[in-house]
Amino acid sequence: MIDLTAIYVLWLREMKRYFRAKSRILGSLAIPFFFLAFLGLGFSGMAVPGAGGVGYIQFLVPGIVGMSLLFQSIFAGLSVLWDREFGFLKEIMVAPVSRVSIVLGRTAGGVTTALVQGLLVLLVSSLVGFRVRSAAGVLVALVFMVLVSTTFIGLGLVFASKIKDMQGYSIIMNFVVFPLFFLSGALYPLGNLPAWLRVFSYLDPLTYGVDGLRGALVGVATRSLGADMGIMAAFAVLMVGLGAWSFERSESA
Repeated sequence: MIDLTAIYVLWLREMKRYFRAKSRILGSLAIPFFFLAFLGLGFSGMAVPGAGGVGYIQFLVPGIVGMSLLFQSIFAGLSVLWDREFGFLKEIMVAPVSRVSIVLGRTAGGVTTALVQGLLVLLVSSLVGFRVRSAAGVLVALVFMVLVSTTFIGLGLVFASKIKDMQGYSIIMNFVVFPLFFLSGALYPLGNLPAWLRVFSYLDPLTYGVDGLRGALVGVATRSLGADMGIMAAFAVLMVGLGAWSFERSESA
């Protein structure tokens, strides 16, 4: 049974941890800003084949938002390992609340912090000349941000349930997030990749998230917004389900 109070308490705890760590917020903006400044401005005067006729800044920013969501969400699994290390996880596991409520509370906190991160990247991108197509597009983009962050928080929980130390988690996740990022089309049109490599891109959930963000914010997308949203919703449900199942099995063992 879902306990809304437990979900709220875990969400509030994540919010307090996030906003109290000012260095974490500033540090998490550094890499997106460097990508925008050096790649975006460096290639701003060049035509990008397959980019739908928009400038590179307009093409790049939705991909960098997707990258920010990916990193922020998938490393949310570190908080599980941190809590396990210092005993907090054991305390909440013996509380009279369901495992599903615990997973939903952590997911809600991770999604909210990822949304804040994505919106901050959008604000920073205006400094390098990015302009959104419409206010309605921003609202649609928020839906895609929620789906992307939910998907990769679920994936992070899967790995966190199998890996018991924080250093090992960080090392392994680096081997996961970078292929996901580079295969998503965040930096370049997927049509420029060899056909055999595009096959792997279609298996990457971030591919559909970035395409949806690009369609919502810029108006350039490979698929329709409905198709991207439907695929991302399916990935989100699947990964949260797998994360909850892995988490419950791990903590019950």
